Amino acid sequence: MQQYIDFFNSQRQKIDESCAPLLNSFREKAFDTFQGLGFPAYQSEDYQHTNLSALLKPDFGFYLNHPNAEINPHKVFPCNVPNLNSYKHFVVNGCYYREPMAQELPQGIFSGSLNEFAKQHPAVFSEYYNWQVDEKGDGLAAFNTMFVQDGYVLYVPKNVVCEKAFQLTNISGGKVDSLTNRRILVILESGAQAKLLVCDHTTDTQPLLAATQVVEIYAEENASFDFYELEESSPNTIRLTTNFVQQADSSQVIIHNITLSNGITRNNYQVDLEGEHAETHLYGMVIADAQQKVDNFTLINHHVPNSLSNELFKYVLDDEAIGTFGGRIIVVEDAQKTQACQNNHNLLGSSGCRMFSKPQLEIYADDVKCSHGMTTGQLDETALFYMCSRGISIQEAVLLLKFAFTNDVLQSIRLEGLRDRLKLLIEKRFRGELVKCQGCI
Repeated sequence: MQQYIDFFNSQRQKIDESCAPLLNSFREKAFDTFQGLGFPAYQSEDYQHTNLSALLKPDFGFYLNHPNAEINPHKVFPCNVPNLNSYKHFVVNGCYYREPMAQELPQGIFSGSLNEFAKQHPAVFSEYYNWQVDEKGDGLAAFNTMFVQDGYVLYVPKNVVCEKAFQLTNISGGKVDSLTNRRILVILESGAQAKLLVCDHTTDTQPLLAATQVVEIYAEENASFDFYELEESSPNTIRLTTNFVQQADSSQVIIHNITLSNGITRNNYQVDLEGEHAETHLYGMVIADAQQKVDNFTLINHHVPNSLSNELFKYVLDDEAIGTFGGRIIVVEDAQKTQACQNNHNLLGSSGCRMFSKPQLEIYADDVKCSHGMTTGQLDETALFYMCSRGISIQEAVLLLKFAFTNDVLQSIRLEGLRDRLKLLIEKRFRGELVKCQGCI
């Protein structure tokens, strides 16, 4: 922790140098928060299996002042998902990649650099950026705010419906160990609708590549937002994400987080349902083997009556992989008529893998419908025997059962092109083949 405090104090001018003044104006308060809180404590209730201080202890290099000219994302990871009609954007080592030709967007929509948004829309930026981070007092998110250089913003004005999806590809790479800090800000004004796919990739397998990412999502009254995250990174990758969601009356947010390959991953989700008849649907799927580790933590707060949340996380683990799921739903005293469902189901393919699960409900209202459940087990031996007796090889039978296990998460994806591509990627993953989300596999 002290190394980052010293670096911030000694390099403040360089940190600020190429960033918008508004972006820089949030750093001082974030620094005070980080000094006071530090990284979340290892073995605390919410971080029982991920030691952030140890993960971020190495002497990482920082990417400052946008040094990304040497990486052409179109050649590295084009993420050309077939049949996905989308506006494509890239963030390279934490900074937005500026295309030579600007894409034509529907009137009023902003989709691009965090710095540019701060300059072009200062009033909106000041109203939304970092508000949830300040409100929650999160040490990891404050650390991100201290050092973030750039990021991505999707802003959809009132009653604008965007049929075409937005696709953002995060690329991390370099020749030395490095730490990048990324930011995503999503603002949907009342009645707005949009879909965003974020893909995470790395260009190198040898250097240790760490990244923190903070996502703030604001869904105003009657807004609808689909958010998809897909991680396909290298074994030497550390990915630490913090996602904040705030929803107003009758808004709907659907989130999918899918990890197909990684090193060490920790994903945090905090959803605040602050409007009546707001809905959150949160899905997660993890496929991990070797010595990969994926830790997902969710916190859903029902602050008002008549809101709904639905959670489903599924893990398929093999070899010496470690999976963790921590989920908490809080229903406050006056949040009557709340409906909340939380489920975690896990499939273990070896005696060496480990799964830790802790679903929780805290209910302070008496007129609610809430449930939670967890199952962890192995493939059904009876089903395997039956399939093999019908002439299916044991390898194919195992693959089919694993694929069937993940199917309900896949079917909940509303982007048809992404859903079809993931079916192929998951099948290849279960066969032990290299997976990439480009069209040319």
